[in-house]
Amino acid sequence: MFIVENYSTAVLFCIITMLCWGSWANTQKLAGKTWRFELFYWDYVIGILIFSIISALTLGSIGEKGRGFIADLQQADAANIGSAILGGVIFNAANILFSAAIAIAGMAVAFPVGIGLALVLGTLVNYFGEQKGNAVLLFSGVALVAVAIIINALAYKKSNANSQAVSTKGIVISLVAGLLMSFFYRFIAASMDLQNFENPAPGKMTPYTAVFIFSVGIFISNFLFNTILMRKPVQGTPVSYSDYFKGKLSTHFVGILGGLIWGLGNSFNLIAAGKAGPAISYGLGQGATLIAALWGVFIWKEFKNSPKGTNALITAMFIFFVAGLGLLIYAGIS
Repeated sequence: MFIVENYSTAVLFCIITMLCWGSWANTQKLAGKTWRFELFYWDYVIGILIFSIISALTLGSIGEKGRGFIADLQQADAANIGSAILGGVIFNAANILFSAAIAIAGMAVAFPVGIGLALVLGTLVNYFGEQKGNAVLLFSGVALVAVAIIINALAYKKSNANSQAVSTKGIVISLVAGLLMSFFYRFIAASMDLQNFENPAPGKMTPYTAVFIFSVGIFISNFLFNTILMRKPVQGTPVSYSDYFKGKLSTHFVGILGGLIWGLGNSFNLIAAGKAGPAISYGLGQGATLIAALWGVFIWKEFKNSPKGTNALITAMFIFFVAGLGLLIYAGIS
């Protein structure tokens, strides 16, 4: 199987993760013109599962090093399989709640509360689970990225004069989503032997197998979580499974593409975790919020005709983000 051999490649993979995790939502934006989020989300989850299978049967099965996917899956013990599945269930619950938080409270509340909490707490959880990297530099970088996320939220709020009033319900859902998002990665990482991808300990899985099991957890749990959301949506009227099958093939493909993009980022992030460590990999990956902001600024023109002072906030956001990103990368070197 393919194994990352050095830290520079691991950082490159984490940057690709940021790009993927920060870009997949563009497909939701495209599909949202004619397609409800609850229906889009089914295609998105299917896309994640499809990519995990493709990755496992290609990069996870070729080459001289490590166990191939099928052999690795056959020897994995129940505890590690259960850990990866639980990671998928937790991620899916967090992702759906986070989407609901955006609908209820708006991006200006959901991102700093939800993703800010996930970034800080998630990096802590993953660092203490596998202490790799300079702790001072790592958490200084996380702090700067968290500040950038908050500035990003202030810019969104300033640019939207008709922004929704902050509700207690929206804040609570954002907090719960962020808390759950903080823990999903650790359960996947725990199912792998991060010290030795080439010859993992018996019962432990390679990242390719772990990602596949994780994706199965997302897919299975979606029958519960998304069915509830379809019947009791946070906005609009309920939708049914028959509505899903009425969708055009091109519309379904957009959602699947979103899942493929997110799945690529997730796979690369976990492949990189062996060299970079889970805390650095996770922290860099969660910088995806700022990649999403880049799309919003330069492609979707979300800040066009914004009030005076918005551009200064956007500039400050990118400065804090780049500085934080630099510290996160350097934390793995020193």
